[in-house]
Amino acid sequence: MIPAKTIEELILKHSTLEKDLSSGAIDKKLFAEKSKEYSDLNEIIINAKKYLSYEEDKKDLEKILNDVSADKELKDMAELELSELKTEFEINEKKLKLFLLPKDEADKKNAIIEIRAGTGGLEASLFASDLFKMYEKVSHKKKWTLELISISRSDAGGLKEVIASIKGTNIYSTLKYESGVHRVQRVPDTETQGRVHTSAATVAVLPEAEEVDLKINESDLRIDVFRAGGPGGQSVNTTDSAVRITHIPTGLSVSQQDEKSQHKNKAKGMKILRSRLYELERSRIDQERSQDRKTKIGTGDRSERIRTYNFPQGRVTDHRINLTLHRLEEFLEGEAFDEMIESLTLQAQEDSLSSLN
Repeated sequence: MIPAKTIEELILKHSTLEKDLSSGAIDKKLFAEKSKEYSDLNEIIINAKKYLSYEEDKKDLEKILNDVSADKELKDMAELELSELKTEFEINEKKLKLFLLPKDEADKKNAIIEIRAGTGGLEASLFASDLFKMYEKVSHKKKWTLELISISRSDAGGLKEVIASIKGTNIYSTLKYESGVHRVQRVPDTETQGRVHTSAATVAVLPEAEEVDLKINESDLRIDVFRAGGPGGQSVNTTDSAVRITHIPTGLSVSQQDEKSQHKNKAKGMKILRSRLYELERSRIDQERSQDRKTKIGTGDRSERIRTYNFPQGRVTDHRINLTLHRLEEFLEGEAFDEMIESLTLQAQEDSLSSLN
């Protein structure tokens, strides 16, 4: 049971926000923040009120059932209403528990997505390219903004590595379960015997950290500049524009050479480094809070095999929730992506509720 006082406080907060927002006297800087808070509460307020009235409504129906003078038809109706009331109460309780679960402060942030070819040589780089195209299509459908930070192509036309920033609404909460090893099973174009090969690519999704989220001391950084290598157009190899930033305390290092400007390369490198350090700190705090983590769905372990894309059978399977969709092509087009994400999110919520209980 959720304490009645907790629910009463939610209802009071909703009422207070409603008055504040309709008064017109609220500070402009606070208006957007309070509007969002009011909107969030609005989605749960009916459930909260019904949850509070449950005991009283239950007593009224039980009085009818215990009344010896009441006729059978009335008692049958009361019994049916009581059964429906109990079901509704369980649904309301679950929704309220989910609402009251501690929020991940990173969920509303933009994200940096890093995709790298893993085992499987050139075929792995082609698969990394397929994954990147999938996230591009998902971003386009959701009207998110995808901005390329760095890219390294393979000889086969695939991708050795690609890093991009994705901006929009609640990006990290949607994409955070994509981190891990993605495995593909298919017949490569170069395979003459028709044999199925297995390759892999790793995906890391990081919440994009702002300067206010993480203070990095300049004295903790070592910045090296060098001449960019590889193809990149005119003048790319004529100046020391490439930048390597090393965070000395952690040993984390980021190299950036896509831009011709050293300043732009440093800015992009700092964006990646800041997000990696922010995620490192979040992981450390998570582990300290719960040494005995039994959550099925992780968001940080890049060595965990999370999904298999099987082309001969036209299926995609997420191993964390044992969900198989026999719509591989649709999934890669971004069409069935939401179905997978919703299932992962629901399971993560169930896991959180179980640990709460």
